[in-house]
Amino acid sequence: MRKIGLLSDTHGYLHPELTRIFKDCDEIWHAGDFGDIQTVDTLKEIKPLRGVYGNIDGTDIRNEFPEFLRFWCEDVDVLITHIGGYPGNYSPAVRQIMQTKPPQLFISGHSHILKVIHDKKHNCLHMNPGAAGRSGFHKVLTMLRFTIVGKNIKDLEVVEFPRNP
Repeated sequence: MRKIGLLSDTHGYLHPELTRIFKDCDEIWHAGDFGDIQTVDTLKEIKPLRGVYGNIDGTDIRNEFPEFLRFWCEDVDVLITHIGGYPGNYSPAVRQIMQTKPPQLFISGHSHILKVIHDKKHNCLHMNPGAAGRSGFHKVLTMLRFTIVGKNIKDLEVVEFPRNP
């Protein structure tokens, strides 16, 4: 069993409650646009970190994180990228992956819009945690928590905070 804290689009901002929100998680996954290397370092101090770089991230972050990250968590094949789209509207690179070898869990960021959608065509769960930072058009900071047990993704929780506390 692995408890996951998922966020994206922090843009250099970490909510003061983040440590408390992710205290029971085993790992933090970040779907890109960290914003700065200090954000990366702070997240690593909280929990083990997996992530991908986003379009605003500089070379320091791009040297540490890939554009696409594919791995197994328990018995779930996971793919994370920053700009990936969503079911029915995937980016060209993700569309190719979905046509050849779709993951069971696909995570992307970039849109600043929280979405959790089952892709029936590819039998894949898509998650976009929205935006956990203050930059962008969103009015609420969002992130997700969930558990992976074997092949099952369960106990999904949405965490929200006002953008300007």
